[in-house]
Amino acid sequence: MPVRRVEHIMGLPISVDLRDGDAALAERAFASLRQADAQFSPFKPDSEVSRLDRGELTREELTPDLVEVLSLCDWYEDSTGGAFTARVPGRGLDPCAVVKGWAVQRAADILREGGASSYCLNAGGDVVTAGEPEPGKPWRVGVRHPDLADQVCVVLGVRDGAVATSALYERGQHILDGRTGQPVTGILSVTVFSDDLAIADTTATAAFALGRDGIEWAASQEDCEVFIVDEDRKVFSSPGLPVHIC
Repeated sequence: MPVRRVEHIMGLPISVDLRDGDAALAERAFASLRQADAQFSPFKPDSEVSRLDRGELTREELTPDLVEVLSLCDWYEDSTGGAFTARVPGRGLDPCAVVKGWAVQRAADILREGGASSYCLNAGGDVVTAGEPEPGKPWRVGVRHPDLADQVCVVLGVRDGAVATSALYERGQHILDGRTGQPVTGILSVTVFSDDLAIADTTATAAFALGRDGIEWAASQEDCEVFIVDEDRKVFSSPGLPVHIC
């Protein structure tokens, strides 16, 4: 029987639809997510991130996992010329834009390594899938319309891959341009499809932080396909995007 479960972790609902595993395997995946929240949250004073931000840890004292996360932050900051950053002025160290995708991808890897071949992990709309929910059918991932909450603007058919979206409709102007500290303009929604959710999620956020310049930048990223809506409601879609035809 499928295992379906939802928990509120990292400030958002995370669900699993596991078609060929068991409850114990699902618990291992969720345990890794809870551990990531405890380790990386800038809102928990005893987390490794908070301790680093307060100067209680040196770079040499960090765990390999945090070194990996911070290295990803540095790479995307360099690639976007500072538009993406884990250190927005006035906020302190906040690697959450990388952590969510990284942690959920790791949880998905736990499912795969535990023998599961058909599952969907959904973290607030950012999704990792494997296999098929039914023979011959992909997992269908809807991308919400940026203006109409009850509609989707595209549906992707995904078997083994990840989809992430950065947009204004859930949290308003929460993405800032790290170069100016100001809210981003020019873009309403950025969706990225990739093999790995850490890449898909961070690329979507970084592209959004770049504003209109993020359209070309995201499309140029290796192993990424994009679906972007700008503030004029013009759509930009990669030719390799796995659009599902109903």
